[in-house]
Amino acid sequence: MSAATDPIREPLSRERVLRSAMAVADAGGIGSLTMRRVAQDLGVEAMSLYYHVANKDDILSGIADLVVSEIELPPPGAPWKSSLRTTAISAHRVLLGHPWAAGLVLSSSGTSPARLQYMESMLGSLRQAGFSAELTDHAYHVLESHIMGFTLWVVGMDLGTEDELRSMAATFVTELPAGQYPYLVEHIDQHLGERSPDDEGSFAFGLDLILDGLERLLEAG
Repeated sequence: MSAATDPIREPLSRERVLRSAMAVADAGGIGSLTMRRVAQDLGVEAMSLYYHVANKDDILSGIADLVVSEIELPPPGAPWKSSLRTTAISAHRVLLGHPWAAGLVLSSSGTSPARLQYMESMLGSLRQAGFSAELTDHAYHVLESHIMGFTLWVVGMDLGTEDELRSMAATFVTELPAGQYPYLVEHIDQHLGERSPDDEGSFAFGLDLILDGLERLLEAG
């Protein structure tokens, strides 16, 4: 192939390095992420990456920031309850889309405009709604605990495909002593049964309990 027809390679940049690192982590988990693997994915030598990132820790901090930047933040002035609900549900979905991310975001000590804006949006929604600084502190941490804790629980309970889960559950139920755990059997049947189209799932259910409780506190003054 002549030089005139060679494909033009996109210049290496910090953005490309981080996007490639995110793709590697999505495909193989955070444990598969190495400087060499990212370089291979980009078709460059590993040393080339150091012109754009300081080290692996810099990459980890960078991809954590990229994940947070995917979370939907409502426009300023939107109603506080719907704003927080939108952000929380978006955060949960984004983190599930990158199963390695919740743990990384929690352990990452760096700051970035994306993470600062995420925090400012949630805190601002509460303060502008009329919550005191003290209640805002509690509310923010309860919301974050629900988002991160529930996500880590789902990711940690990776039991395979839905068909594999149903097969495992069926085997589990048949091995239980007959009639000894009726509520557990009922729970398994309910959990795996058909859901109402209006059922948004347990994450949204728990989130609404938190938001309803905060609304009652706000109304009580």
